[in-house]
Amino acid sequence: MNLLKVISRRFETALTALGVDPSPYLDMIRPSQDPKFGDYQANFAMPLGKKLGKNPREVAAEALTHFQFDDLLEPPEIAGPGFINLKVKESALAELVQKEAGDERLGIEPTDVRKKYVLDYSAPNVAKPLHVGHIRSTMIGNSLSRILRFLGHDVVSDNHLGDWGTQFGMIIYGYRNFLDAAAYEKEPVAELARLYRLTRQLVDYYKAKEEVGSLLQARDAAQLALDAQKSKCAALKQQDEADKTKESKEALKKANKERERLSKELSSAQERYDSVQKKIAEVEQNEDVLKLAQGRETIGVDVLAETSKLHHGDEANLALWRQFIPQCMTEVDKIYNDLNVHFDLTLGESFYNDKLGPLVERLKNAGIARETEGAVGIFLDGHDAPMLIQKSDGAYLYATTDLATLEYRRDAFKPDAILYVVDFRQSLHFEQLFEAAKYLGMGDVQLVHVKFGTVLGEDGKPFKTRAGKSVGLRSLLDEACSRAYEVVKNNDMNRAAEDRFSEEEMRETSKRVGIGALVYADLSQNRESDYVFSYDKMLAMNGNTATYMQYAYARVRSIFTKGGVDVDDLRRSFADGRNKLTFTKPEERALAFELLQFHAALANVERDFRPNFLTAYLYELANKYSAFFEKCSVLKAEDEKTKASRLLLCDLTARTIEKGLDLLGIQTVERM
Repeated sequence: MNLLKVISRRFETALTALGVDPSPYLDMIRPSQDPKFGDYQANFAMPLGKKLGKNPREVAAEALTHFQFDDLLEPPEIAGPGFINLKVKESALAELVQKEAGDERLGIEPTDVRKKYVLDYSAPNVAKPLHVGHIRSTMIGNSLSRILRFLGHDVVSDNHLGDWGTQFGMIIYGYRNFLDAAAYEKEPVAELARLYRLTRQLVDYYKAKEEVGSLLQARDAAQLALDAQKSKCAALKQQDEADKTKESKEALKKANKERERLSKELSSAQERYDSVQKKIAEVEQNEDVLKLAQGRETIGVDVLAETSKLHHGDEANLALWRQFIPQCMTEVDKIYNDLNVHFDLTLGESFYNDKLGPLVERLKNAGIARETEGAVGIFLDGHDAPMLIQKSDGAYLYATTDLATLEYRRDAFKPDAILYVVDFRQSLHFEQLFEAAKYLGMGDVQLVHVKFGTVLGEDGKPFKTRAGKSVGLRSLLDEACSRAYEVVKNNDMNRAAEDRFSEEEMRETSKRVGIGALVYADLSQNRESDYVFSYDKMLAMNGNTATYMQYAYARVRSIFTKGGVDVDDLRRSFADGRNKLTFTKPEERALAFELLQFHAALANVERDFRPNFLTAYLYELANKYSAFFEKCSVLKAEDEKTKASRLLLCDLTARTIEKGLDLLGIQTVERM
């Protein structure tokens, strides 16, 4: 049961009886921050009193005359200027927790309003190995899919793969010009990745050589402008020291502001120049790569030609593409299996290729799209530049594919909402896409960009290898499991010899702990924030980590093993009335109350599509259990009834942690 929802509905009735629209005031009913003020607080009396021209305490008292509470709450208290403090009756609390313990779904009732969701997440470019940047989209999307399904919604998860773009033109070009046949025979995925990287490097090399001269001129011009401004600032400073007038100070302030702008402009110009110089040096300082680059000045055009041939149905290029795709997907699927991620659909860009031309023609004929400087675009309200859907050379763009995808999803699934779990850098694209979707008759479909921040290294910059490359997701998972192995091994050394893990058990446990730590570290962040990646922090045995959660679960389960408790019989004893949940200490009640907040935590995730609401709840639950465990003896309780009551709280805690972690895509372990 979602207690907060029940209380809010009852206040909705009470406020309606006062003759006001209750909607703006229901969000002001919240869990109390301090237990001395009860379990919940209703803080609507102050703004409502202002609206009605009445004393807030009088408004609170009048609302309570229409508020039903006898079956659930102690008599409400009006505090201060009109706060309403609410405390759940212990008898009601015990009854609700006991009911939750006897329910396979832990008291989580399916939603009253079932929606059809399409979730678009992960969506890697399969021509390249997955890297650290894919962890956020994949795991945020996976957890939202699991949570929305559990709440009773109809969910279609779609992995919209990048399986058709210029990257495959690069691989085809590389295959025809640089293939190491023996390496391809032995490890095709690794060789295809090498071909992609090499071809991309040579394309970037020749592009850099074309740009370096103009970038050098831009940098030098920025330096001259800054030097001139510095001289101007120095002169104005001398003048101000002599005049000390308001006008001279304003002139100096304005000049210094311009100097700061020019300084940033120079830094930006220097970064662009350094970047192309680095790309040139990486080729020219490597004799083998330089030899391959010679005579390939048109490689950029040639790659686009291979891409165009693929897109226009060239049989040779299509045959290579069909050969490459299963090999690329083999490695991608291995990572998804390790992450416990599964999709209902995997419809990549290639699926929509034959739909793009007809879509553009329909949009043109309907007057929605029109030509602009040889290209075709949709002009949107509030945007200066059009959203291009076809280039002047006839090629289509990501926006074209995304519009075709929207049409397909509308017709195939008839969704109420489509969620795109994509990083914040694509915000403008989705603003334009959602606006354009209205022209496709999708005004009634909720379109949401579930955006997220960047994974940073400890230097505060995007997480890279020492060589400045993106960190591969496979190496990230392997390293997390390796470090988790050391944590599990060290813990295992403290056990008696006969209780220690076998090597197979230790490896499996380490895998669950390592991958769980990686996933939880990501999901525990506010998704729109950047976060600093740290193996040490994510594998810590304390704090808000998966390792702490898994340890808490294992510790609870160990009580039943140590005490030889039959869990099924324990649950039956409460169902048939042999036992009854009671509270003899405040820590028991606090844990019981926290167990009832599970539904509210999931509702918060559903409302804002933020999994960190669930991780925060699990962390608070684990802390409440720790306090309970410290103060309340379980196996050595003062009597059998108290022992059974506490064992039920332990059992429900373990089940809630297990289900909560499962909804995040994380597996538990029975021992650590």
